[in-house]
Order: sequence, then C-alpha cells, then structure tokens
Amino acid sequence: MLHFELLRDRNILVVVPQGPLEKADFEQFARQMAPLIASAGKVGGVMIDAKSFPGWRNPGAFAAHLKFVADHHRQIERIAVVTDSGLLRVLPRIAARLVKPDIRSFAADEKAQALAWLETAG
Repeated sequence: MLHFELLRDRNILVVVPQGPLEKADFEQFARQMAPLIASAGKVGGVMIDAKSFPGWRNPGAFAAHLKFVADHHRQIERIAVVTDSGLLRVLPRIAARLVKPDIRSFAADEKAQALAWLETAG
C-alpha cells in the first residue's frame, strides 16, 4: 500500500510505502500524478520516503511497477529516494541509466534536503 501527499504548490508528490506494493498502488499513483501533470505539464519531483524496501506483493505487482515506470518516467523531472535501506540507496544509481528523471538517494534523516533538491527541478 502507498500513502500519497500532494504538494501541489511545489509540484511535488510524496510517496510513502506502507507494506508490500500491489498492482492497485501503481494505478493510484498515476491518478495522484494526474493533477500535477495537468497543471504543470509534468511532475517537478517525486519523493519516495521508505525507511526500508517493502517489496512487491506478487509478480503482478512487480509487472505493474515496471509498466508505471515505462509509462510515466518522462513526465517526472526528479526523484528523491529517502531511505536507510542499502538496496534502495543503490537502485537509484542503476535506474538513473534507464529512465529520464534525475534520481538521488538521501538518508532517512535528510528529508528536508531531499525536498529542497526536488524544489529546484525545472
């Protein structure tokens, strides 16, 4: 399950995983991004706030995640991953070679710095 906080005035969407990711989470993610895309043409930033990696509920959820990335990565300027997970700190370096947004990882206690970095997008 994903929790969302839309910072419309900053063109940022904060995403907080609250358990293993499911297919429906990515459908909801797309709906949450729609107002930002409609008003600004793209999303300035996405902050993924996850102390640890929640994983996927099943292979269908993983496939939905890949489809979401393929369909939406060109509509996002920057992604900040705020985490203490070793895996989540490495994944942005790998993903940066495959997707359009600038991606950076931040330690869990660096949320303010992550938000400041996202605000400078565009």
